[in-house]
Amino acid sequence: MQTNEIVQYIVEKIHSTVFATVDSEGRPVTCAIDMMDWDKNGLYFLTAKGKNFYRRLKTNENIAFTAMKGEDTLSCVAVSVQGRAKEIGPDRLGDLLRKNPYMEKIYPDARSRTALTAFQIYEGAGEWFDLSKQPIERVSFSFGGAHTKENGYFVTDKCIGCKLCYSKCPQKCIDISAKPVVIQQEHCLHCGNCYEICPAGAIKRR
Repeated sequence: MQTNEIVQYIVEKIHSTVFATVDSEGRPVTCAIDMMDWDKNGLYFLTAKGKNFYRRLKTNENIAFTAMKGEDTLSCVAVSVQGRAKEIGPDRLGDLLRKNPYMEKIYPDARSRTALTAFQIYEGAGEWFDLSKQPIERVSFSFGGAHTKENGYFVTDKCIGCKLCYSKCPQKCIDISAKPVVIQQEHCLHCGNCYEICPAGAIKRR
């Protein structure tokens, strides 16, 4: 999947996220936040200026969130993002309210909506993880100039071709037709079984 498809999915298919910020003592704090819009410049959400959440965002722009959709674990799509958010004020407020009309039931008139302000997640790197597919699907992505983070395991030239890694891989996502063998990153669980069993120490953690 492409980055724009993933952020669109977050907004239109999942919408509600578990969002993490950091308090004044450096401790993580979570809350439920709706992702209300997206474009090529990032993701957008609203909050009220009187909330502790607003103060945390203004003090430290580093954020993280996880969004999940599915009836159970094996039908679940999960998207996790780490990034930076900044206040962009009321200019986009009308547009966000039009696209999310349920907000009128929470803030029913113009007077009450003066408490609201818009934020933009202008930079982020994350991962799409889809357990509904077999083998599983994993995609790293980034936007706003953030660097895509590479995780997991890779095979070095020390590989002796014993194929023990494949025998222990739960997703069978190792191509053993080549030497060194190749881990198919888009299907890897990052469980570490291959790393633990390799007798040659050929598998390294990113």
